[in-house]
Amino acid sequence: MATLKSCAVCFREPALQLPRHSYGDSYKRRNAKWRSPQAAIIPNFHLPMRSFEVKNRTSAEDIKSLRLITAIKTPYLPDGRFDLEAYDALVNVQILNGAEGVIVGGTTGEGQLMSWDEHIMLIGHTVNCFGGSIKVIGNTGSNSTREAIHATEQGFAVGMHAALHINPYYGKTSLDGLVSHFDSVISMGPTIIYNVPSRTGQDIPPRVIHRVAQSVNLAGVKECVGNDRVEEYTAKGIVVWSGNDDQCHDARWGHGATGVISVTSNLVPGLMHELMFGGKKPSLNSKLLPLMDWLFQEPNPIPLNTALAQLGVVRPVFRLPYVPLPLAKRVEFVNLVKKIGRENFVGEKDVKVLDDDDFILVDRY
Repeated sequence: MATLKSCAVCFREPALQLPRHSYGDSYKRRNAKWRSPQAAIIPNFHLPMRSFEVKNRTSAEDIKSLRLITAIKTPYLPDGRFDLEAYDALVNVQILNGAEGVIVGGTTGEGQLMSWDEHIMLIGHTVNCFGGSIKVIGNTGSNSTREAIHATEQGFAVGMHAALHINPYYGKTSLDGLVSHFDSVISMGPTIIYNVPSRTGQDIPPRVIHRVAQSVNLAGVKECVGNDRVEEYTAKGIVVWSGNDDQCHDARWGHGATGVISVTSNLVPGLMHELMFGGKKPSLNSKLLPLMDWLFQEPNPIPLNTALAQLGVVRPVFRLPYVPLPLAKRVEFVNLVKKIGRENFVGEKDVKVLDDDDFILVDRY
């Protein structure tokens, strides 16, 4: 009881003494010039969580040399949980066919449908199983700077080699806000900035990239605007990966791109490796263009998920709001596989047209 009485006395005393100001006549003067307050940004506020002993610590220079990076698909079990057995097989086939990096939990991997716990777990799992054979780039971007910082800290803590960061979408921000957003995360480790205005609703213009490029941690840019933008960056020494599979051959061999961050390589990693490593291959590029066009007729990853299910390498499970392509488009894919050659595609089962009833749509996951 004595302790409680003592605390009660403490509660009655003011916890904080605030200074009193006497504004005098200056407060009343209407002609006083108003000055805009200056934002206070606390640099490196996240540093207490950093570690330089993280497994697979790498540098931006190691990331800059990667030519084929696969935006890897995330497969699911019938209840909507991750199918790690199928996922491991997908990553392993990428390694065997020469892919040098994987984006984990990107748009193709449906990071937008994951909880952050799932997100970080999958990054850590990929590092643990494959980090010695392939570079693991975790998508830890967000439209919230606070979430992007926290996810990036966790991603590097579980060993990812680099982070992928998108510009804040939907709410968007000013160009100065973009710089501040990227500056808040780039100090943690090698970073790829992803520019895809069709999804974010806002282009990241070159003057923002040039300011962020002052950091040694900028590995480069995944650019979806087009090859003129690619060449603008590469001419100034900024590493660029094409974000458009149908433009990546010309980007690589005609506009200075280092390589591609690819969706198509989920399906034909060997052919995409040849496209990025084998010099100019216009005939191979022409051969693959119908497949690339098919893959982007609906928002990614809808066609890819449909294709991998018909190849028998993932279960035909979709997390809503994604749903499979209609039957006519599924038939088109089977014909494309036969034309390009089944031996060039992942998996060992015969490709087949799945019926509507074969697909499972999960709305609680």
